[in-house]
Amino acid sequence: MSFQRPDTRPVEQDPKAVPRWHEETWPAIRSKAKAEGGEVLFADQVGIRSHQVTGRTWGEKGRIPVVRRSANRFSVNAMSAISTKGRMHFMVFTESFTAEVMCRFLERLAGHFDHKVDLIVDGHSAHRSKKVRDWFAAHPDDAELHFLPPYSPELNPDELVNADLKHSLPKQHRARNQAELAAETRRFFFGRQRQPHIVRGYFGGPTVRYVLDENPLSF
Repeated sequence: MSFQRPDTRPVEQDPKAVPRWHEETWPAIRSKAKAEGGEVLFADQVGIRSHQVTGRTWGEKGRIPVVRRSANRFSVNAMSAISTKGRMHFMVFTESFTAEVMCRFLERLAGHFDHKVDLIVDGHSAHRSKKVRDWFAAHPDDAELHFLPPYSPELNPDELVNADLKHSLPKQHRARNQAELAAETRRFFFGRQRQPHIVRGYFGGPTVRYVLDENPLSF
């Protein structure tokens, strides 16, 4: 035994759904994608706020470090998708995340591939909307949608992209308005696109390493 900081899991999570994902659902998605010559991507959306401060830094004892930011409150949103091949695709937007935004992201994503994409997302209402279902129905050879177990963000490697984004921005974040915050967010994603080894590294987290494991029972 050792003294540890516990991890958290939503009480709403179905304890049977996660093992079923590892043992049945995920291996089936992976096998089907491989047989069809497709590629699996994990996707998620994230919001970035101007007044958000995350991470830690060194400071003199008894004196809390100060991060200077604009007093104005503004935010931007982003959607990204990553694969074990080191690919990263993203879209930064200022409106709320809706079915229309999701369809716009899908159009852009499909345009980057000459083979089928298996996209894995959470159960957000926009992902399950009729507009998104209709989009996939109209593009059966381009993409297929799959859902993670409810309340299971720890199974999504793209959550680590979101965490990386939020921890990276404060180090240089000096945005004075929404346009500057959007530009800094895009700069982060463009940088990661040029670093496929970092993108592949997101799949090395303890709760998402199963994606790389050929043995579906190892989790």
